Amino acid sequence: MKVPVLALTMGDPAGVGPEIVVGTLAHWGLEAEACVVGDRRVLAEAERILGVSIPWKEARFPLEGNGPFLLDLANADPKTFSFGEISPVCGQASFEYVRKAVELALSGFVDALVTAPISKEALHRASVPYIGHTEMLEALTQAKEALTMFQVGDLRVFFFTRHLPLREAIARVKQETLVHFARLVFLYLRALGMENPRVAFAALNPHAGEGGLLGREEQEEIAPAVSFLRQEGYEISGPYPADSVFFFAFQGKFDAVISLYHDQGHIATKCLDFFRTVSVTLGLPFLRTSPDHGTAFDIAGKGVARFESMYEACRIAARYAPLYAPPLEDAT
Repeated sequence: MKVPVLALTMGDPAGVGPEIVVGTLAHWGLEAEACVVGDRRVLAEAERILGVSIPWKEARFPLEGNGPFLLDLANADPKTFSFGEISPVCGQASFEYVRKAVELALSGFVDALVTAPISKEALHRASVPYIGHTEMLEALTQAKEALTMFQVGDLRVFFFTRHLPLREAIARVKQETLVHFARLVFLYLRALGMENPRVAFAALNPHAGEGGLLGREEQEEIAPAVSFLRQEGYEISGPYPADSVFFFAFQGKFDAVISLYHDQGHIATKCLDFFRTVSVTLGLPFLRTSPDHGTAFDIAGKGVARFESMYEACRIAARYAPLYAPPLEDAT
C-alpha cells in the first residue's frame, strides 16, 4: 500500500519551527514520507544547533523513492533576521511555505499538511492578510467552514468557539448554532472513518448548571439541542459537567467532546499531555495537523525546543490521511 506523503511547513524561520521539524525527521519512524517546504539555509542552522544531519533529497514532483524531501523556497536568508525576534521577512516566508504546501495538496502531490508554528504579529508586519493558519487555509482552498479538533491519545475535542472573548462565546451558545455545529462534528468524524461516533457536549456552567441554580444555558439551549439531534439519529449526549466529561472521553466512553469555548478544551487536553496534543483542521479538501504550541521565540535557536508535538502531528496525519474523505455536502 502506498504510504501517505506529508508536507511539513517549516513555520516562522525565527521561531522553533525549524528545530522541531529537524528533530522530528531525526526520529522519523512513521509509515509516511516527509516533504519539508522551507529554506535549506535555516534548516541547516537548525541541524547544526541540534547536532544532527538530515539526508535531504531535492523535491521533484511527483515524488519518487524515499525521503525526506526538501522543497527549498530560499526565501529566508538567515542574515536578514535573528532567532527569537519578530520579523516581516519571516512572516512573509512562513506564509509562502503554507501557500506552496496547499498548492501541492490541491494538485495531489501530497496527502496532508503538517504545519509548524507561525507568528500572527510577523504575518501582520509582512502585510499578510490572514491572522493565522486556519484563515489562510480557508482562503487558499475556498473552504466554507473549517473545524478545529484537538487530539491527545484517543481523546478528541472540538471547539464550538475559539478566539472570542468569553462573554461573546457564551452569547453564542444557542440551540440552533449548537445543532449546526454538532452536525458538522459528526460529518467530519465520519470523514475520518468513524461510522457511528459517540459525541458528548461539555456543559457551560459549573455542575452543568445545577438544575438552573448556576446558569440556565444547559436547560434552555444545550439540552434542547441534544434532544433535537438525538431525534435526528445522532448518538450524542450531555451536557456533562466540564470537570468530568473529558476524563470519561479519555477512558473511551465517548469518541469526541464538544467544548463550548477555547480554554475549556485547551486546558483539558494540554493538562493531559502538553507535549503530545495535536491540532487537526477538518473541512478542507485535505487533512491538516499541527503542534498545539506557538513559535516559542523565547527558546528559539537554543536547541531546547521539544519536538514531540510536531512528531505527534505527523503521526496523526499519517494515521488519518488515508482515511480522510472530505464530505461533498454541507451539514444543514
